[in-house]
Amino acid sequence: MTAGAVSAVRVAPRSAAVLAVASAAGLMMLCWPLLLRVPEGARVDPPFLFVGLLPVVLAVVLAELNEGGLDPRVLAVLGVLSAVNSVLRGISPGTAGVELTFFLLILAGRVFGPGFGFVLGCTSLFASALMTAGVGPWLPYQMMCAAWVGMGAGLLPRRLTGRAEIAALAAYGVASAYLFGLLMNLSGWPFLTGIEVPGHEGSLSYVPGAPLLDNLHTFLVYTLLTSTGSWDSMRAITNVVAIVVLGPAVLTTLRRAARRATVTGTVEGPVTVTAR
Repeated sequence: MTAGAVSAVRVAPRSAAVLAVASAAGLMMLCWPLLLRVPEGARVDPPFLFVGLLPVVLAVVLAELNEGGLDPRVLAVLGVLSAVNSVLRGISPGTAGVELTFFLLILAGRVFGPGFGFVLGCTSLFASALMTAGVGPWLPYQMMCAAWVGMGAGLLPRRLTGRAEIAALAAYGVASAYLFGLLMNLSGWPFLTGIEVPGHEGSLSYVPGAPLLDNLHTFLVYTLLTSTGSWDSMRAITNVVAIVVLGPAVLTTLRRAARRATVTGTVEGPVTVTAR
């Protein structure tokens, strides 16, 4: 069995179901304006109720995973990685899209599994927001999107090792960087008015009551023109460089920590403990 074949923290079926429900709820909280049917020209206000409910959903997920597989040793690792990630975000706060937060989140999700990656995404963004005074209505969405990044890394094929594993993680780093930017744009775009981009004729604002495909097309154009070629691309490049350069060493360190923090298998019969 290879070192990367099994997640260090396995997700129980009930925990997996909770993760699925929470992810579906988070996606609905992001996409609901596109599915809303209102009279043309009506105003759509920000979803303050959803913003309040999202932390509750995340808390339920954290509690369930804590019951299902995050023992004190794994929680200690989670705390250390959350602190490291918050510091990394503090020294690279997304200026021009350069963010060091996500590469460690991806590598930790890969080693410890999707449940751990989900929790680490939440705790990392929350801790860094407290450190950088970045608490606001956008924070729950950042936490959810980062949680998806960590969870997705844990769901990558386990059989990959060596250079193939690094290549897969780097490719995932690119895809997740663009997806994170797209979803974060979606969390705020429907509530911005008078959006005009130089070089593009017409408004790129959300139109309440317009057909789904029309609003979706407008949103994709808005994302391409405002973030895909700049912020998101720099985030993707940062992920790739960090994963390729630091990935092998960090994966080795995390797997060593995982072996010490987790115990797998069952023990039958008497156990003798010998002091060393």
